[in-house]
Amino acid sequence: MQAEPLITWPEPIIEYLGFLATFCAVGAIGFRSFVLRGGLARAAAADKAGLEIDRRIFDDAARRASIIGIIGVLVNAALLLYSASEQAAGKHIAIAQVLGSNTLNVLQVIFLVVAIVGFLLAIARISGGWPLAIIGVLAGNLRAIFLLRWASLVNPVHEVAAGFWIGTLFVMLAAGISAVLRDEPARERRGAVVANLVNAFSPLALVSAAVLVLFGIITAWRHLHVLSNLWTTPYGWTLIVKLCLVALVFALGAWNWRRQRPTLGSEATAISIRRSTRAELTVAALVLAATAALVSLPSPRAARTGAPLGTTSPAAPTP
Repeated sequence: MQAEPLITWPEPIIEYLGFLATFCAVGAIGFRSFVLRGGLARAAAADKAGLEIDRRIFDDAARRASIIGIIGVLVNAALLLYSASEQAAGKHIAIAQVLGSNTLNVLQVIFLVVAIVGFLLAIARISGGWPLAIIGVLAGNLRAIFLLRWASLVNPVHEVAAGFWIGTLFVMLAAGISAVLRDEPARERRGAVVANLVNAFSPLALVSAAVLVLFGIITAWRHLHVLSNLWTTPYGWTLIVKLCLVALVFALGAWNWRRQRPTLGSEATAISIRRSTRAELTVAALVLAATAALVSLPSPRAARTGAPLGTTSPAAPTP
């Protein structure tokens, strides 16, 4: 009898796309709400003469961020429809019945629509767009709170915290730093604008990283059950790979924060931090790949079930 495979394809690919989509949506929110606001405040305090240039740059950056955000939301919507169609085909029922089968699904659909409308309004620079996008993205990811399912919030909070760190970093690079360094009218202010963006991002990154670590430990322990499962099961081995990659991301982030950030102010240092940010995001993409594999693996059984260590139970969400 042939052994059942540990991973069923294309589940890891779908999970990976879901992570990327969520990071784009949450990152757009983080960039607009914290980085651009903080950057503009720093510009107003430091150099009022260049404030109008900064306003124009930040307004353009917000629009680019909203485009990234809506792409993320639309991908998540497509993945939801794909999952619903798979379930509908298996149960021989309509997709609408699957989507309306429980309150969490209904809430997810509602908040996806709210987020899409919000980002569309933000792209058109219409007032009220960003508040709607923020509500749609955050409430959609943390929708279990409306049903008071506190235990179900561990994974979503972990993912949102990662989105506020890595997702915002990606949007800051794509919609902010890279665009600023191509902006010819702002040539004289490129270094200062990038410095303001990075300095405004740092507090968000530090808080998000702390939340990420806390909820990551909680989630890992909930699925490992006993420490020996870390080195005796496929789930544990994959988690070790992920943790090594996460440690590398933290190291690169610490380098940017402690060594690169204090030198910012010129265009040369802005180009340097763009390069190191790309390296950080590249490793973060590998972290997401490891996480997608982890989510697709069955979690180790708790020792109290009487099963030998290393045996598995049905797959569950992972850090």
